[in-house]
Amino acid sequence: MTSISAIYSFGELIRDRRESNGITLKVVSEKTSIDLSLLAKIERNERRPTEKLIKQLAEFFQMDEGVLKACSISDQIAYKIIEENTDVEILKVAELKVEYLKKIKNGGKN
Repeated sequence: MTSISAIYSFGELIRDRRESNGITLKVVSEKTSIDLSLLAKIERNERRPTEKLIKQLAEFFQMDEGVLKACSISDQIAYKIIEENTDVEILKVAELKVEYLKKIKNGGKN
């Protein structure tokens, strides 16, 4: 993931890309067929984008879909940690759990 996408929220990243290209929300809405009010809420971090929306925005802004998806998922994780009022140490536990669950999913193979 690029450093900028690690710092910005998904909404900030999209808004920054849109504004730096001098494009209005209305134009993005028209070109992507994404509802204008939904786009505004996504930019304000009031709504989370679906995979379909991520794909549409990646195509429109000619951005790497994987970077946008990672940005969106990392937002979800960060907001959950804040919402639960827990410490970021939980990320270490989650990382270990991901490795464990991957191993189980692959039938115990690495």
